[in-house]
Amino acid sequence: MSTATLTIDLNAAVANWRALDAMSESETAAVVKADAYGLGADKLGRALARAGARTFFVAVAEEGAALRQALGPGPAILVFSGHMPGDADMIGDLDLIPMINSLDQMIRHVEALPGHPFGIQLDTGMNRLGMEPHEWSALCDIALAQDPVLIMSHLACADMPDHEMNARQLRTFHELTDGLDVARSLSNTGGILMGPDYHFDLTRPGIGLFGGHPYTKARPVVTLDIPVIQCRDLEPGETVGYANGYTADRPTRIATINAGYADGILRAMGPRTGLWADGTILPIAGRISMDLIGVDVTALGQDPKSLQLLGDDQGIDILANAADTIGYEVLTALGARYTRRYLTA
Repeated sequence: MSTATLTIDLNAAVANWRALDAMSESETAAVVKADAYGLGADKLGRALARAGARTFFVAVAEEGAALRQALGPGPAILVFSGHMPGDADMIGDLDLIPMINSLDQMIRHVEALPGHPFGIQLDTGMNRLGMEPHEWSALCDIALAQDPVLIMSHLACADMPDHEMNARQLRTFHELTDGLDVARSLSNTGGILMGPDYHFDLTRPGIGLFGGHPYTKARPVVTLDIPVIQCRDLEPGETVGYANGYTADRPTRIATINAGYADGILRAMGPRTGLWADGTILPIAGRISMDLIGVDVTALGQDPKSLQLLGDDQGIDILANAADTIGYEVLTALGARYTRRYLTA
C-alpha cells in the first residue's frame, strides 16, 4: 500500500467521553463539528451514541444534516451557528436545534418554524458568537416565552485554568441566567476540568474526546503510519530536498516517505519533528514537500517499511508545539489521501 494509514481508535474516543462524563453530574454531550475534528463524524458519532451520548453539537446546519443521516432519529443535534438564511428546511426536516445568536436569528426561526425547538447562545466576553448582555436583556422575556431547550456560552480561556477570564465569564453567565427555568451549558473540555462550578446542566467536550490538550490524561485516538518509498545513502556534504534544506555531516541513510503538506503535515513542524520506528525517534531531513518527506534513519541500522508520525510516542500536541500551533489544527488538517482505519471492539 502506497498511501499512509490513519488509524482512528473509536474505543479510545469512547473511553475519553466516559472519563469526561464521570467528572460531572451533568449530562455530557459530544462536539463533533468539522467532521469530528477531521476524524469522521459519522463513525465517531455512532460510536459515542452507542456509548450513551444523547446530545451532539455541530458548527453549521449542513454538518447537522450529515450527522442526522448517520445517527438516525433520537439524539439531539444542536447547531452553533444558529438559524442562518436558507437553513429552515434542514432544521425542520432533520430535527436540528439551532443555537440562536441574535435578534435577527430569533425572528427568522420563529417565523419560519414556529414551535420548533431552539437554544440560546450568549456572549459572556469572548466576542465571537451569541447575544450580548444588552441584547439578551431586551429579548429575554420574548425568548423564554418560546421555551428554549438550552442556554449556553463559550469559555475563551478554559485551557488556561488560572486565567482571570474564566471567573469573569462564569460570573457574567450567572448574572445573565440565574433563576431561569432553562438548562444551561458553559463547559467545553477545559471547563469540565476546572470543576463543578463550571458544569451546570450540560457539558460539551470536543478536543478532549480526541486526545488533545488540555485533557492530558486522554487516551490517544489517532495513529499515522507512513510507508517508506525508497532509501539511499548520502556521503558527507550531500544534500536533501528543496533549497538543499539538509546537508549530511556524516555517512547518512535517508528514507523518503509518502506524505507531505498536501496531507496536512504542516511544513512549519519540520525542523523540530521526528518520526518513530522501533522506539527510536528519527529526525526529518530537509523541507517537508507536497507529497514526500526525507527522514534520517541512520540510527535504525536497517531500512524500515514505514515510520510513525502520530501515535503513543508522539501525540497531536507535540506536533502542534513543533509547528507553533495547536492540536486542533493538526487534527483538522489531516488530509483526504490517507487510508482510514477505524478500530472498534
